[in-house]
Amino acid sequence: MKRWKLGVASLASLLTLSTFGQVITNPIEVSAQDKVQIRFSTWDSQSNLDQQQALVDAFNSSQDEIEVLLEGLGGDYDTRITAGMGAGDAPDVMYMWNYPQYSGGLEQLDAYIEAEGEAYKDNFYETTWNYNSIDDTIYGIPVGFTTHALYYNKDLFDAAGVEYPTNEWTWADVATASEQIANLEGNVYGYIMPGKPDPYDFEMYLWSNGATYSNEDGETDGSVNSPEAVEVLETFQQMLVNGEATTSESWGTDEFESQTAAMVVSGAWDIGSFAEAGINYGVAPIPGFNDKESVSVLSSSGLAISVDSEHKEEAWEFIKYWTNEEANLYRIEYELPVLKSVVESEGLEDDEVRGVFYEMLERSEAYGPSSFVIENWSDFSEKLSYAFELAFNPTTLSDPTEALNSVVE
Repeated sequence: MKRWKLGVASLASLLTLSTFGQVITNPIEVSAQDKVQIRFSTWDSQSNLDQQQALVDAFNSSQDEIEVLLEGLGGDYDTRITAGMGAGDAPDVMYMWNYPQYSGGLEQLDAYIEAEGEAYKDNFYETTWNYNSIDDTIYGIPVGFTTHALYYNKDLFDAAGVEYPTNEWTWADVATASEQIANLEGNVYGYIMPGKPDPYDFEMYLWSNGATYSNEDGETDGSVNSPEAVEVLETFQQMLVNGEATTSESWGTDEFESQTAAMVVSGAWDIGSFAEAGINYGVAPIPGFNDKESVSVLSSSGLAISVDSEHKEEAWEFIKYWTNEEANLYRIEYELPVLKSVVESEGLEDDEVRGVFYEMLERSEAYGPSSFVIENWSDFSEKLSYAFELAFNPTTLSDPTEALNSVVE
C-alpha cells in the first residue's frame, strides 16, 4: 500500500517563529530541560524532513511545557517501530497506517476525542475513521488520505475521437474506448493495470461488484471466491484477452506519464507528477460494474500515541496541533485535507480534479478493508497476489474461479 508522503512547499519561511494562524513576536524562552519532551516519529525520508521540522519548530516555539523531538526513520520505519514497541521504547507519537499489526502497542483514543466535543470528531470525514480504528475502537487521528480515481489522457482521447469518461462509465465503456484508442499510431494502449495488483487496493473492485475478501468474522471462503468476486477477475481478464487492456510490471503510472497508455486508476499522489510531466489529463470516478456504483479503498495515514508513553496528555496536544485546520491548510498542496471545514472553505469538492477523490470518499463510507479482520492477512495477501498473477499474466491467464479457489484451499 502506498503511503502519504510530505513534500514541497517552502514552509520554513512561512512558519519561522509562528504557529498556525498566530504570529509569535516574543517567543517564550524556556530551557528545553524544563519542558516535557515528546518523541515524534515519521516514515518520511530526509528530502521531506525539513518541512516537517519547520512544523515541529513552530509548535515548540509556542509552548512553555512541551518540546517535540522529530525522528525521521525513513525506510526502516516498520522495523524500528516494531523493535521500539517490543522494548517498551516506542516514540510517544508516531505516524501509523497498519493498525491491525500495531494496535496492541497503541493508546485507545476514544476518550480523548470525546473530551474534545462532538464537533471535533464530526469535522473529519467519516470514512477516514474506518481506517484508523479496530473493532470500533479508535487508535489514530486521520492526517492524510487518498481514494482512487480514473486518470485519462485528454489528448489521446481527442486524437481517437472518444468522449471523455463520465460518472456513469462502466468497465464496458473503458473496454470500448480502449479499443478505439489502441488504433492510434505509436503503439498506444487504452487502459493499463498492474499485472500483479496490490491485494489491499484491489478489494475496492470487489466492493464495487457486491463482494469482499471476507465476512465480518474474517472468514474468506465463500467471500473471496464468490461469483461476484470471480466476475471481477473475469472482467479484467477478458479485457486483456481482447486487447482492451494491458498490464504493467509496476503500477501503470509510468506508462501513463510517458503517454503510451490513455487510462489508469491511481491515487491523488500522482496529481503533481502528472502535471509536472505536462500531461493534459482529466480525472473521473472509477468505472462501475454493470449498474453498480463504484467505491474506493483509502490509502490513509494517521497519528497514534504509544500505549507506553509517559506523556500521553502532552502527546495528545501535539496531535491536535498536527491535525488542526491550519495544518491541513499548510499541507493542501501535497495532501488532501481530512477536515470537512477546510474542504468547504477551499471549495475542494468543486475542484475539477480533487473533487473526484472526495466524491469517491463519500461513496466509500460504508466500507473497510478486510485486512483489518483477516487474522493472517500477510499470508492471505501473498496467496491473493499469486492468484492475481495467474489470472492476469498473459502466459497463464488461469481460470478466475480456480485462481480464487486456490486462495482458500
